[in-house]
Amino acid sequence: MTAQAQKETKVLLKTNYGDITVKLYDDTPMHRDNFIKLVNEGWFTGSPFHRVIKDFMIQGGQNADGRVDPGYTIPAEIKSNHYHFKGALAAARMGDQVNPKKNSSGSQFYIVQGNVFTIQQLERFRDYYGKTFTKAMVDVYTTKGGTPHLDGDYTVFGEVVEGLEVVDKIAAVQTGYMDVPVEPVKVISAEILNK
Repeated sequence: MTAQAQKETKVLLKTNYGDITVKLYDDTPMHRDNFIKLVNEGWFTGSPFHRVIKDFMIQGGQNADGRVDPGYTIPAEIKSNHYHFKGALAAARMGDQVNPKKNSSGSQFYIVQGNVFTIQQLERFRDYYGKTFTKAMVDVYTTKGGTPHLDGDYTVFGEVVEGLEVVDKIAAVQTGYMDVPVEPVKVISAEILNK
């Protein structure tokens, strides 16, 4: 394990479907520090996964009391080396028409479940959305999967290091109106593992 991997912050999200451990990237410091701040403040305690779409992503981040966000946004930290593979942790945001700078929500996040794609499908994404994929990205998207059409538009600031099977379980729950789970899926607690 490299020194870099050892010092990256890890966060344990305990959910009513099992535990998910994510690591936060150091080269997206505003998003990393904000996520740590929210964990330390207890923002995510009791927080629901309020938008779940199988084969796409699970989204959480609103406060247990119903507040959608803490009232601020974070400047985009979109990096070409971070992309939407299965297990990527990214910041949700308002659409381009009201948010042309692609600023992230102050608390809303999603974890990618996605799909496995063929090379032909990725070529269509490249042509239709104007995306570029490195060989490494193609290898990941054609084996592990992800949501490549989101690349370059949202800040990816971490990834799941343990608990991908929990992401799959949550993604499979029955949902109703606006992709809200019929039975609540919640973050019971969130804690920093390596302070």
